Amino acid sequence: MSEHPARWTQATVYPDMWADPDDDPRNNSEKAAPEGESATLLDFLADYRLTLRMKCEGLDAEQLARRSVPPSTMSLLGLVRHLAEVERDWRNWISVGEPLPRLYGEKDADFEGAVAEQAVVDAAFADLEREQQALDSALAACPDLGERVGRKDIAVRELMVHRVEEYARHCGHADLLRECVDGRVGQ
Repeated sequence: MSEHPARWTQATVYPDMWADPDDDPRNNSEKAAPEGESATLLDFLADYRLTLRMKCEGLDAEQLARRSVPPSTMSLLGLVRHLAEVERDWRNWISVGEPLPRLYGEKDADFEGAVAEQAVVDAAFADLEREQQALDSALAACPDLGERVGRKDIAVRELMVHRVEEYARHCGHADLLRECVDGRVGQ
């Protein structure tokens, strides 16, 4: 018996994929293609957010908190907490008032505090959803992607592209982390 999990997939038509394309919620053929730059960016962001959730599906608290690539502190749960922290930080970038405090404390506390407790898991997913909704709402008030906002005087377009990039990068990490947990691989 190997210490490494066997490669695994739930796909039946394409065994090297996470899910069959017809069953993949990101491949909704009935959904109209996005119209315009803003809608396209939001569509890509939504797909990466869903991908992260899919990579975490079906795992218990211990599996989500497992640091799969020592000596790294990165785990799937740590990624969820990190992205909640990043969403909050981006909201601070576009606000002009007093910055919101960090969710988890000092640098790297989002990863260090990702411990195998169901309450921590539940809080992390609730934090992520709340922070995503708050930033989405704040940015909805800025329909002009060229508008410069907040104390960082950042263009809304730059922030939107950065959001897509951040989720895409961490979904790549999630692929590797999930494979280390149970062998499941995917697109």
